[in-house]
Amino acid sequence: MTWTARNWPYVLELTGTHLVQSVLPLLFGVLVAVPVARLATRNPVLRPVLVTGSSLLYTIPSLTLFVVLPLVLGTQITSVVNVVVALTVYVVAILVRSSVDAFESVDRDVLQASTAMGYRPLRRFLAVELPLAVPVLVAGLRVASVSNISMVSVGAVIGVRSLGTLFTDGLRRSILEEIVVGIVLTVVLAVLVDLVLRGTGHALTRWQRAGTARRPLPRVRRGAER
Repeated sequence: MTWTARNWPYVLELTGTHLVQSVLPLLFGVLVAVPVARLATRNPVLRPVLVTGSSLLYTIPSLTLFVVLPLVLGTQITSVVNVVVALTVYVVAILVRSSVDAFESVDRDVLQASTAMGYRPLRRFLAVELPLAVPVLVAGLRVASVSNISMVSVGAVIGVRSLGTLFTDGLRRSILEEIVVGIVLTVVLAVLVDLVLRGTGHALTRWQRAGTARRPLPRVRRGAER
């Protein structure tokens, strides 16, 4: 572990950069995907267009997107903005489909009951529909986070610094330890982010487990006890 001992500040810097490039697209992707999915569930005509169109975004090769975006955005090819925008596109591609499934999994009777209680559309969405869709939404977000953390490394090929830099630099200088450190830290980041999202999902659906815990057990007839 000689190389790691000499370069751990550099490794920590790359780890932080990698994490930022992974998390920001998740946040931006949610802000885009949830309204699009909501529109798709409310409009049967637009649903196939939005769902299929967003899914096709995932077929765009990441390296091609990293190279084309500077021409579209007017940024430098080594700018972190290119990676964030590209990965946001992939997050939207994953989350639109899963978000549509999440909203369609909400019980229609519950929505009708909330409407009958006087909930207006926006309040019903925020207070009833969105909380009930959280388990499926978080599941899709966990898939997107793992995908993001792995694809951030591709940016190192065009000079965007991340843990992928350890791969390219290690291959160029034939330092196996540098490559292994990059791989291990990428896996560790994926696991940690997944645990955070899983914990967040549990915290946001605490009401669901509390309702299950308070549910009374069925009473057994005395005749059945013998």
